[in-house]
Amino acid sequence: MERKKKVRLSDIAEKLNVSTVTVSKALSDKEGVGEELRKQIKELAAQMGYKIKKNSAFGNKNITGNIGILIPSRFFSQNISFYWYLFNHLSTELLHRNYYSIMELLSDDDEEKLVLPRMINDKKVDGLIILGQISNKYIETISNQYSNFILLDFYTNDMSIDSVSNDNFYCSYILTSYVISQGHKNLRFVGKFDATTSIRDRYMGFQKAMLENHLHTSIDEIIDDRDEKGMQIELKLPQPQDMPSAFICNNDETAATLIDELISRGYKVPGDISVTGFDNYLTKHNNSVPLTTVYIKPEDTAKMAADLIISKITEKPYIKGRHLVSGTLIIRDSVKKLN
Repeated sequence: MERKKKVRLSDIAEKLNVSTVTVSKALSDKEGVGEELRKQIKELAAQMGYKIKKNSAFGNKNITGNIGILIPSRFFSQNISFYWYLFNHLSTELLHRNYYSIMELLSDDDEEKLVLPRMINDKKVDGLIILGQISNKYIETISNQYSNFILLDFYTNDMSIDSVSNDNFYCSYILTSYVISQGHKNLRFVGKFDATTSIRDRYMGFQKAMLENHLHTSIDEIIDDRDEKGMQIELKLPQPQDMPSAFICNNDETAATLIDELISRGYKVPGDISVTGFDNYLTKHNNSVPLTTVYIKPEDTAKMAADLIISKITEKPYIKGRHLVSGTLIIRDSVKKLN
């Protein structure tokens, strides 16, 4: 006997050419839906055999049409604005899908004490996107009490946790390979290895390119750009006799800071030392050195994250686990071709 196909909110929405949020609001008698459309949705749902789950995000009176975006406060300082840039793209993508965004900053103290986001406790959102690396203990705490969440810009070793992140390993590998192809043999990586999964993957891509070209590389030679809490620190550069011909930085802001420091010490970039970044967020800085970097379109990242979280909360089939967004190499003037 053929099993009857499960009816989903998205099936009803598709037939009426409306959003899943509109369908869920109509079925749970929330405001924001006209009476005639509400009646039409309910009648169609009954005809299709849709059953409301009492424990689902849309099977009760708490449907909000909001998606929460939780950002650790250490990634949202005046000196680190990339996440604000990504948040704006994410909000736009969600709005195109008839969802509103609610942002909440996670303090170091709340993360350490495993305090759940207030928007979850207050039932203000239907799903949650965690933007920026947080501790595994905090992720485990959320996972034990809340299921409709995804990670953005980082991941864990737990394949049951859905995430969207950039293809940092391969993009860093291509970037480093390009610098080597320009004649550079002595390269140093700048970025704290233990800070985020993104930096770790970018370093591993750097290391792969170095090893393939039979060049010296050691994890002990990494130059940290932040402390244990993720705050920017002063770069401890090598002595003049130990300076590399190129620095591979884990992001554009670190690269810009490094260029400023090199110039202050009398070096020319790229005349004396070449520098690369990652993200294509700062095409120019105060020093006006156009930066060779990697560009991963924030629109692509935001679109994938929006599709993933909405698929979860509307119970639409999707591929579980880690999702990767690829990028491209942007060649500018910060890398010198050596003879």
